[in-house]
Amino acid sequence: MTATPAPPHHADSEVGRLRTVLLHRPGAELKRLTPRNNDSLLFDGIPWVGRAQEEHDAFAQALTGRGVEVLYLTDLIRETLAVDAARAEATEAALRDVRLGQTLRGEVERHLADLDPAGLADVLTAGLAHHELRSGTGLTYMLMDEHDFVIDPLPNLLFTRDSSVWIRDHVAVTSLAMPARMRETTLLRSVYTHHPRFAGTPRLYDPGLEHVEGGDVLLLGAGVVAVGVGERTTPAGAERLARRLFAGGLAHTVLAVPIAQERATMHLDTVCTMVDVDAVVMYPNIADSLVAHALTPGEGGEPVVAGPEPFLVAAAKAMHIDTLRVIDTGLDPVTAEREQWDDGNNTLCIAPRLAVAYERNIETNARLEDAGIEVVRIAGSELGSGRGGPRCMSCPVSRDPAPVPH
Repeated sequence: MTATPAPPHHADSEVGRLRTVLLHRPGAELKRLTPRNNDSLLFDGIPWVGRAQEEHDAFAQALTGRGVEVLYLTDLIRETLAVDAARAEATEAALRDVRLGQTLRGEVERHLADLDPAGLADVLTAGLAHHELRSGTGLTYMLMDEHDFVIDPLPNLLFTRDSSVWIRDHVAVTSLAMPARMRETTLLRSVYTHHPRFAGTPRLYDPGLEHVEGGDVLLLGAGVVAVGVGERTTPAGAERLARRLFAGGLAHTVLAVPIAQERATMHLDTVCTMVDVDAVVMYPNIADSLVAHALTPGEGGEPVVAGPEPFLVAAAKAMHIDTLRVIDTGLDPVTAEREQWDDGNNTLCIAPRLAVAYERNIETNARLEDAGIEVVRIAGSELGSGRGGPRCMSCPVSRDPAPVPH
């Protein structure tokens, strides 16, 4: 594997012109979902995989058609697994599952050792079922159903936002909260450590620390980071992230934003995303009640905590602007709840006032356009079955600096 010349990797906002983004095209891992396991694998339904792939291809085309370089996670994983150290790390993580037991673990290890990098990448992402092992012995193997997984699939790889976040020229490989997703970050850490494209990238966070997920991290502006605290990101995780941001000189203010610990509001970006340098689209049912605790650097590196105060007030103050505009969706409560569930507030900015959104959120998209935001509509009837929109499905790797808000 040879290094590919790459532009600098850097992102300090949600809205600067997007140059490079990391996506994961849905694949065989989604074909593993059944009514028996979709809940434990965090999907609310069984997607039509072929249609999900068509929708994702259209999403990628919407980005490349506007000059965005798309990196595919599966390609990066395959290339990374050609490096012996990366292969050892990823294999060890899969074998760490306590359900295997000693005998079956040894047989799975031998199975994986015989695979080339592409085959190993396929197994580590799509999983390995009992009947796919070439051989097996021992009590654990004998008592498994033939369709049980020896290595679980990772269908949530689709949502690349959660497992890594770029903050300026550093990458935070996150610590995911749900057991079904924990192994994702092992693969991402290997990619950022061993793939030549990312050689030397400073790492801001690591798996195994207090829980932080990328869907909860909003880069409001240079030096200002909002972190949702709820179902997936803990207060301790937000605090450690803030401490590391301050130590690295990467932020001057971190806003910890409590959100309801519910499936519908699993991340901050399910209720609020940026669509301009000084504007957000926000779920109207929480716009007036969302608050923030402002963390700033203190002596000895310990964050100083202030607040709470209304989120919009705290954000504007930290961004040094008069006000943070809210796109008032103007929806009745029932429609607002429906469109929030369908990721109406989960937009991805390609540039200031240019955002990708699901086409089905008709009312929210209309209000965005009324406010001067150009909306690139994409289909998402199947992609949304895992509860994630365009922002959830994308990890910006490089953005131009955003214009300074007036």
